[in-house]
Amino acid sequence: MAVFGSVPSVPVLFPSIPVARHDRQTGMADDIAYEIKGSESQFVEIELDPGESAIAEAGSLMFKDASITMDTVFGDGSDEAAGSQGGFFDKLVGAGKRLITGESLFTTVYTHQGRGKATVAFASPYPGRIVPMKLDDLGGQLICQRDAFLCAARGVSLGVYFQQKVMTGMFGGEGFVMQTLSGDGWAFVNAGGTLLERDLAPGEHLHVDTGCVAAMTPTVNFDLERAGSIKSQIFGGEGVFFARLTGPGKVWIQSLPFSRLAGRIHASMPQTGGRSVGEGTILGGIGDVLGGDAY
Repeated sequence: MAVFGSVPSVPVLFPSIPVARHDRQTGMADDIAYEIKGSESQFVEIELDPGESAIAEAGSLMFKDASITMDTVFGDGSDEAAGSQGGFFDKLVGAGKRLITGESLFTTVYTHQGRGKATVAFASPYPGRIVPMKLDDLGGQLICQRDAFLCAARGVSLGVYFQQKVMTGMFGGEGFVMQTLSGDGWAFVNAGGTLLERDLAPGEHLHVDTGCVAAMTPTVNFDLERAGSIKSQIFGGEGVFFARLTGPGKVWIQSLPFSRLAGRIHASMPQTGGRSVGEGTILGGIGDVLGGDAY
């Protein structure tokens, strides 16, 4: 199958970025083709042949062709893709894994029931990047932050990863539970802000803010290291610990974790006790009332 045609560059208003398009490859998961569009707030278009399916997080749909049907299932639907005859209990276990990672018990499966080709699109829930991951190129598994999953080819399995060290689970920024994506197909994850991909050599260490670890391959060791002196820990604003990532393997680092963005927004909301950080008129609160910013 030929890849999609070229796409015009982004208007001058935003920095020009490459648009990713990829062709099908053979594997156990459905062989989808995709295109990632947008700049600050991206979405991914997935092209399906008849009978092919994509799975997605609830509430992520942007649009779809009429020939694509929607079906809500327990878990991730990977047992149906693999031809498994597992019963309700197996599906309940799969759904329970998603509940542990903070996701919904249900996943939506989008299947092309018509002829020719059809398109379905899913949008990122916050500004940043949608990262395409070909799982068989990463050893068949990816570990990522909770809530990172956006969508994938049917056949990709969603699971949980437990931090084995208590201190890492308590202070590592990602909690005791992270998300795993397993299989050989395409999966798409959300990352906040700008994304950096880094290859770590065996034994190479990298210190990262704990909330900025978006994803990593299972060969990377995730541990903690104290962030300098007591004075730095108290007044440095970076917390008590760094995440210490040790190679070999790949890591993906996000510049703006959603938790950090949400924290700044929450702190700036007057109705929750925060201070207004508006345009800063000399009238102060009276200016907010006159400007319609006080509720």
